[in-house]
Amino acid sequence: MDLHQLFVFTKVVEHKSFSKAAEDIFLSQSTVSSHIQSLERTLNVNLFDRVGRENILTPAGKRLYQWALKLLLLKDQALLDLKEGATEFRGMIRIASSSVPGQFMIPKMVKRFRDQYPKAAFHINQSSSKNVAEKVLHGSVDFGILGEKYENDKLCYIPLLKESLVLITSQNSSIVGPVNILDMLKYPFIMRNSDSGTNSLIEKFLKKNQILKDQLDIVAYTESGQSLIQFVLQDIGIAIISEMAAREHYDRNLLKVHEIVGFNDERYFYLVYNQNKTQSMLSNLFINSATELIEPITI
Repeated sequence: MDLHQLFVFTKVVEHKSFSKAAEDIFLSQSTVSSHIQSLERTLNVNLFDRVGRENILTPAGKRLYQWALKLLLLKDQALLDLKEGATEFRGMIRIASSSVPGQFMIPKMVKRFRDQYPKAAFHINQSSSKNVAEKVLHGSVDFGILGEKYENDKLCYIPLLKESLVLITSQNSSIVGPVNILDMLKYPFIMRNSDSGTNSLIEKFLKKNQILKDQLDIVAYTESGQSLIQFVLQDIGIAIISEMAAREHYDRNLLKVHEIVGFNDERYFYLVYNQNKTQSMLSNLFINSATELIEPITI
C-alpha cells in the first residue's frame, strides 16, 4: 500500500472533492483520480460511490480513512525520530480562523512557533467563527482559532486569551468617557455579520438589557472587521469591536476607544480541534504549545 496514495486519499475525503484536493496538494485532478483508482485496485474495494457530481465515501472508505490517518501519523513519528533534532521537522499546518485571531493572534503565534520549528509551513483560511467550527468538524483543517464556542461532542476547546469588547468612534465624535447602551442608541451603528463571535456577544448584551436589535440605528453591515473600522474612521458610525482589533488604531491616535458600562462579559479566544481527527506530529506540537505562543493584550 502506497503511503502517498493514502495521503492523496485523505485529502479527497477532507475536501469532499477531487478538484479541491488536487488544488490543495498541487497535483492535477487526473493525477488525484489515478491515485484513488490505483488504491481501489490494490485493495479491491470501492472507496467512493460516484453519485452525480458527488463522491460519497463508502463504508470501506470510511474505515480506510481512519487507518490512513494512523499510518500517516506513524510515518511522521518515524521521520521525527530519525531526525537529529526537532527543528528539522517539516510539514503543513492548516488553520481556520475567525477575523480577529486571524489578523492579530495567528501571525505572532506562527512567528514564535517557527522560531522552534523553522521548516513548518502554514495555510490560513479566514472566515466567520461559525464557519471555522464547521471546517474543524468536517476535517478540512487541522484546527481552528475563534471567539465563540459551538457545542458539539467532537469539538474540543482550549482557552487561549481573554478579552473584552469596546466601543470605537472616530476622533471627530462628541462621545466622551464610558458609554452606556442607551447613549449608543443615539448614534449610527456599524455591525458585523451575524455569524461573527463579536456579533453574537453584542446580541446577548442587547437581550440582557431588553433592547431589540431594531432599536439600533444600523447604517451598514459588513463581513470584514477591517472594513468596519474604516467605516468608523470615516465617521459614518460607531461600532463595538474586539479590544485587540482596536489596539493598533488606538495606539496611532486614529480612533477613540470607550468602555461600555455594564458590558462585563469577557470572551475567550479558543483553539478548537476535532477529537476524532488524527493530527500530524507538527499539528500536535502547535496545539500542545498554543497557550505559550500567545501575547497578552495591552491597551
